[in-house]
Amino acid sequence: MLAWTIYSSLIGVGVLTLLPRDNASAGRAIALLTAVIGFVIALAGILGAKPGDIQTITDVLWVPALGIKYHLAADGISLTLVLLTGIAAIGGILFSWNIEHRTKEFFAFYLALIAGVYGVFLSFDLFLLFVFYELAIIPKYFLIAIWGSTRREYGAMKLALYSFVGSAMVLIGIIAAFVVSGAKTMDLFELAKYPFPESFQMWAFPLVFVGFAILAGLWPFHTWAPTGHVAAPTAASMLLAGVVMKLGAYGCLRVAMTLFPQGLNPWSFQFLGLGSWRDVFGVLATVGIVYGATVALVQKDFKFVIGYSSVSHMGFVLLGLVTLNTIGLSGAVLQMFSHGIIAGLLFAVVGRMVYDRTHTRDLGELQQLGLNRLLPFAAITFTLAGMASMGLPGFSGFVAELQVLVGAWQISPTLAVIAGLGILVGVAYTLRALQAAFFSDHSVGDNGLLSPALSSRGREGASAQMDGISVPERIGTAILICASLVVGLFPRLLLDHIVPSFDSPLFAGLRKAGLL
Repeated sequence: MLAWTIYSSLIGVGVLTLLPRDNASAGRAIALLTAVIGFVIALAGILGAKPGDIQTITDVLWVPALGIKYHLAADGISLTLVLLTGIAAIGGILFSWNIEHRTKEFFAFYLALIAGVYGVFLSFDLFLLFVFYELAIIPKYFLIAIWGSTRREYGAMKLALYSFVGSAMVLIGIIAAFVVSGAKTMDLFELAKYPFPESFQMWAFPLVFVGFAILAGLWPFHTWAPTGHVAAPTAASMLLAGVVMKLGAYGCLRVAMTLFPQGLNPWSFQFLGLGSWRDVFGVLATVGIVYGATVALVQKDFKFVIGYSSVSHMGFVLLGLVTLNTIGLSGAVLQMFSHGIIAGLLFAVVGRMVYDRTHTRDLGELQQLGLNRLLPFAAITFTLAGMASMGLPGFSGFVAELQVLVGAWQISPTLAVIAGLGILVGVAYTLRALQAAFFSDHSVGDNGLLSPALSSRGREGASAQMDGISVPERIGTAILICASLVVGLFPRLLLDHIVPSFDSPLFAGLRKAGLL
């Protein structure tokens, strides 16, 4: 039934296109029903799965001449991310209940994106994975360009260009692997068994890893992410941070590290103290953690704070991947799930609860509004989401980041300490944003955030009667907070599926090379 996460989403797209243009309520209902169906199937899939097994969903020839198959399968890693997608899809629709402009088109693009994401996580044929990967990217452009806000055309185009450059790098690596292996198959299981020459893996690994890591926000290729987050509508921001960035990290693990493990071997020389691609990407991931947190600390736009925090938190995912030990790798996958939930909730608060009601994201202007009294539910929600983002014990982020740091310590205590400093900076920018946006004392100029006077937009937002937090928003908030709490309190619910996955034949290359 897991394949029906894809099919139901595509059916939802078809039904939405047949709706009358002015029937917005039906469009919302169909989109929500479709997302709930996908979530139920994903939840049933992970509850019924046997840890360590790889479930074959469907495996038939698609393009026989090239050995391309329609091969869908799932292991614990895939199931975890499919479940994340189901939760994020429901949350995004609930926080988009106010969409009135071209409603059916909005949700049609939304569900097409969700179908692509499900497809990537379930594809075990490289060509099929690439097709779904592109399917997940294209709707993002239209969601941002049509329904976005600040510099939406620029943000959408920048996201598209970065994504397609990364996709081109991935495609070159996939074609090279296909040709070198004998041009008979693109099946991931078969290619994982093929003994690619080490000289080939040494250039194919960084090419494919960087190609995917661009979408994961790897520094210094991260600049599309904050711009895209800020320009995107709330639901698109939630999906961009929640699941689309995870596609990049998933590709790094599932394709680059699985097919080209010897690309992580030490070089025969050292450059600036770096002796392997593992060292290079470990340093870049750590720089991303600290850089993203530091830049978030000085932002005046509320949404940019969350945008740069996503870059920082995705750095933990990439750092966990290059630890090449089970605790670090499982922490990276758990961090993908955790960040998807928490970042989605933070963007929901900033975009839907605050910006749509005040018409400003400037922390200086928000500081004068007293939002803790005008929007107490938003203040409480951001407080909880902020604590989860900081890695407070009890939330999913604590377990995930702790595992990554322990794994990083085993390969480089220096990188682990520097990454830990990034967490401390994360505490600072979260508390700063919380105080400025919701709990300010309204004293102009005390902290350098406030302007001498409110802008016209700020005055209008302060004087207008704000709508209360709607029922769909409250439900969406409860779902995301509960998901983070359940995984934070009972991490074995996911780890019991994630950890055994690294003993599968797909990672035999890493084990054989002595890297896992």
